Amino acid sequence: MRMAVGRKKIRIGDLLVAAGAITDEQLQEALAQQKESGQKLAEVLLSMGYISRDLYIATLTQQLGIEYIELKACKLDEEVLHLIPENLIQKYTVVPIGFDEMNPNVLKVATADPMNLIAMDDIGIATNYQIEPMFAMEDDITETIGKYYGNAQAMEAAEAYRREQEEQGLTDAEEDALNEDIENSPIVLLVKQIIEGGVRQRASDIHIEPMETYVRVRYRIDGALKQVMSYDYSLLSGISARIKIIGGMDISEKRKPQDGRITIMVDRREFDVRVSMLPTVYGEKTVMRLTSKDGLTKPKSALGFGPEELKAFDSILTNPHGIILVTGPTGSGKSTTLYTALSELNTEDVNIITVEDPVEANIDGINQVQTNDKADMTFAAALRSILRQDPDIIMIGEIRDGETAGIAVQAAITGHLVVSTLHTNSAASTVTRLIDMGIEPYVAGDALVGVIAQRLVRRLCTCKQPRLAEPSEKRILGADADDDVVIYEPVGCALCNDTGYVGRIGVYEIMPVSHSLQAVIARNATADTIEAQALKEGMITLRMGATRLVLQGVTSIYEMRKIVFITDET
Repeated sequence: MRMAVGRKKIRIGDLLVAAGAITDEQLQEALAQQKESGQKLAEVLLSMGYISRDLYIATLTQQLGIEYIELKACKLDEEVLHLIPENLIQKYTVVPIGFDEMNPNVLKVATADPMNLIAMDDIGIATNYQIEPMFAMEDDITETIGKYYGNAQAMEAAEAYRREQEEQGLTDAEEDALNEDIENSPIVLLVKQIIEGGVRQRASDIHIEPMETYVRVRYRIDGALKQVMSYDYSLLSGISARIKIIGGMDISEKRKPQDGRITIMVDRREFDVRVSMLPTVYGEKTVMRLTSKDGLTKPKSALGFGPEELKAFDSILTNPHGIILVTGPTGSGKSTTLYTALSELNTEDVNIITVEDPVEANIDGINQVQTNDKADMTFAAALRSILRQDPDIIMIGEIRDGETAGIAVQAAITGHLVVSTLHTNSAASTVTRLIDMGIEPYVAGDALVGVIAQRLVRRLCTCKQPRLAEPSEKRILGADADDDVVIYEPVGCALCNDTGYVGRIGVYEIMPVSHSLQAVIARNATADTIEAQALKEGMITLRMGATRLVLQGVTSIYEMRKIVFITDET
């Protein structure tokens, strides 16, 4: 073991003070906070801002004379992963990395606490290898354990549940009765692993689908579905029953669609899970939408606006009254943009009230109302009540009908700022959709202050490769046929799970409604005429925004094609 500190146990806090990375006073404050919260010292120091992640890593590795490993960028060998018994991996939060190139008897192990000599000794005895600790951040280790060992645990739980069923030979009615008291069943672990696996792999949705002979589980990661596991068909009733129990649904109802909601903690972060169950020919299909409680409120800089778009976005938000509409298909990031706008407007001197179905994230200082059709609390009914609550800003989750649109427009004209969403394909067609809902053109022109149409594209990973664009691609990008245009392609590495992409970024079409545009709308113009006027005034279209991201190497031309309709003549 090549640690500069030898065998003497030194606490991490003392080491950071000795290195001058933090002061003794800061350490004492962090220790007091740690006692209250029960978090690890490193987490407390980082959250209190006493030390940066980079300085924390640099100090520990230098002081202890060990290497740092970025686990997200590692592809771990299946054989190496099974060298350490799983109970020790969970107990000490460690991950085996591989053998030392110079000495095949030395096993490198990633740990967040390299000074836990007892852990290193236990692992050494269990594996019969000399252990060399490598430093990694604890959240990275936890994520890696979930990624590499979670599936195995889930498969073991699935097998245990199947064996239990076979041994007991239950009828359907008896099985339902058992499922109601399922707390100690392996199925609890299985469902937990499926949800936690989705969180750790950055999934936005989890699909549990019954096929004819098996159950398929897919995660939607960065907008694309990917199969992660499949189980024996006999597990379906147990999985469905468990999800119904934790989602507050009726366990005995299998013929009607049901909706539920789950709140779950994963790696000390709270997630809101919206559940939808739908009877199909082979059984109930479950879709779970995962939302981090803090994931929807992002700073403006994280949304992906270009300088011109940011200027237009800020300009729209400064309007004291009127309607701001965010449009796009399901899963295009509309809610995130809305919540970001509300966070920008959320100051002490304004009264903000929202009406949503459902409330997707809780924001301090904002009054949020949940619709409830059973109690006649529809969007329209909630809006009427909200207008009597002295609001300055109203957020409507979605304008779904003419009645809601009418009240929203009325509120905007009478001095309120209203922000909402609509499902349309472009900023200009949003105006015509509003008119189709029964709003008079001159009223729509007067009420609207800005429309933001948006899509999401996947970001290329750092493993991307440059190449010269082909003539057809240059046409799509609007480049000169004689120019050399460099674009980037996905490759795939351990960091991006061999997909070539990590995360997503927004592409925006922002249309501020100027006086001249108001006049065009009031004349009941077509969407094409409205768009032509907006382009004259400098609007950047979705296509222009996507082109900028392709040329900057942020995304690929393949992703651009998915969000922009391109004809052969283009």
